[in-house]
Amino acid sequence: MAEAPQFPAANDPLGELLHHLRLEGSLYCRSELAGDWSLSMPVLPGKMMFHIITAGHCWLTIDEQAPVALNKGSLVLVPHGSGHLVSSRTDIEPVPLLDCDIQRVSDRYEVLRIEGDGEKTSLMCGIMGFDQLAGQQLIQQLPAVVMLEKPDQTTNQWLTSTLDFIAEEASRLHPGGETIITHLGDILVIQLIRHWMNHSPDASEGWLGAIRDRHIGAALRAIHQQPQEKWTVDSLARIAGMSRSGFSAHFKQRLGNSVKNYLTEWRMKLACQRLQQASEPLIVLANDYGYESEAAFSRAFKRVIGYPPGQIKHHSGTTTQA
Repeated sequence: MAEAPQFPAANDPLGELLHHLRLEGSLYCRSELAGDWSLSMPVLPGKMMFHIITAGHCWLTIDEQAPVALNKGSLVLVPHGSGHLVSSRTDIEPVPLLDCDIQRVSDRYEVLRIEGDGEKTSLMCGIMGFDQLAGQQLIQQLPAVVMLEKPDQTTNQWLTSTLDFIAEEASRLHPGGETIITHLGDILVIQLIRHWMNHSPDASEGWLGAIRDRHIGAALRAIHQQPQEKWTVDSLARIAGMSRSGFSAHFKQRLGNSVKNYLTEWRMKLACQRLQQASEPLIVLANDYGYESEAAFSRAFKRVIGYPPGQIKHHSGTTTQA
């Protein structure tokens, strides 16, 4: 057998993970709100919503949690598509966002204005999702709300500049403007996720903790970067720099799953994403993910995803969970 490729431990495995994240389906809305108002944000399965307070202050209420005060410069991410309220006061009957008179500037940019007496609050909101399995896996570990409440002067400056740039590009629609807006959205959300990973103890647990692990992380990067390789527990243990038994035990302890199951699940979810995006011959997918026959691939696919690959069109709205 050919020597397995080597994946040395990265100096910054989380930085490497963030580097490869890409967002899709971004939509931005600038809101100028005054007087008494309360907006009900819809449930958006598979999507994230962020809010940046650029002037004034407001309240965020999600699920049964106590309302959180947001002030100028606050950056908030609701990563699991949960419905929530943004309001000037917490005792006002909310109006669904989709029922508001929103001005559509372009496919990716909208403006909402609510006139009234009293202090004005300005928000920039965004809706987006990760199109990569690694991004979806990362989002699952985030809490219901991620906040950057008091940015330092440098952070506040680049936030303001970034928002101004997004507004300018969205309103003028120069060639390449949507690409610029998407990348700027990447920066905003990834900066907030990085802040959480650097400050939350939970970022050292579960899948993220395994990515950070010097041994298990090397094996995970091998699986993620080359899922088509004919990986075995032995070859992955060599990459991890551990004995086979020690690697298997440590992997199970970190991830709550066996090496073989994790590898199979990762491959099948990648295959599911590909089939949702375009029709491909099953033999191609089988070969790409280490199976010698369509039958073996189809059995593994059904075991992990819950239905055979031929039924993918009937389940196109299904969100795969890693």
